[in-house]
Amino acid sequence: MLKDILNFRRAVRYYAPTPISEEKVRECLKLATLAPTGFNMQLYELYHITDKALLEKLAKACLGQLTATTAQQMVVFVTRQDKHRQHAKAILEFERGNIQRNSPPERQAKRIKDKEKHYNKLIPFVYSRFFGLLGAFRKLFGVVASWFRPMVRELSEGDIRVEVHKSCGLVAQTFMLAMAEAGYDTCPLGGYDSRRIKKLLHLPCAAEVSMVVTCGIREERGIWGERFRLPFEEVYRNY
Repeated sequence: MLKDILNFRRAVRYYAPTPISEEKVRECLKLATLAPTGFNMQLYELYHITDKALLEKLAKACLGQLTATTAQQMVVFVTRQDKHRQHAKAILEFERGNIQRNSPPERQAKRIKDKEKHYNKLIPFVYSRFFGLLGAFRKLFGVVASWFRPMVRELSEGDIRVEVHKSCGLVAQTFMLAMAEAGYDTCPLGGYDSRRIKKLLHLPCAAEVSMVVTCGIREERGIWGERFRLPFEEVYRNY
């Protein structure tokens, strides 16, 4: 049950030396790709690290945290906003066939035209970068348009970068839940030297490290006490 999986999942700080299955982790990563992303753009890459020498180097780049130095495997979640045109082209090609297979014949032409406008014009407009200038123009456009109708206002290059990382975070969370269902443990890391990690993984300049997740099987000392959460009443609002 999902409730059991959520209760099982903890941020594990110390792993046992017990090996875990590379194939099972890969399967969990496949399940993670089912997570939703903005515009279904899937602007991420998953770096599954199993090589012991590379794991040691990554642990150092993760500031020598115990969860990193004892991890049996790691996954580095990377955002690739620079691939928006390539992904948009692939999605549009799929959507043309999807519409032809699943839409009424009389509506297909209009729906295909709408998808072409969306992925050929809107997506490049939203995801392109140019030293902050395109983002400033989009932001101004959003503010002016919002005077006349509801409009997304978070259109600066920083806003879109945040959106891409949010989508990648959904993938990482789905992965951690899949790992919990498989009986494996994980810990998401926010503290690391991203420049060193990019160098170790030979990532291009435009790629960004979104999250590092360590993997293994917990030792008893790997769970640091009871779980703390704010009272539900403090965070829940019902209107």
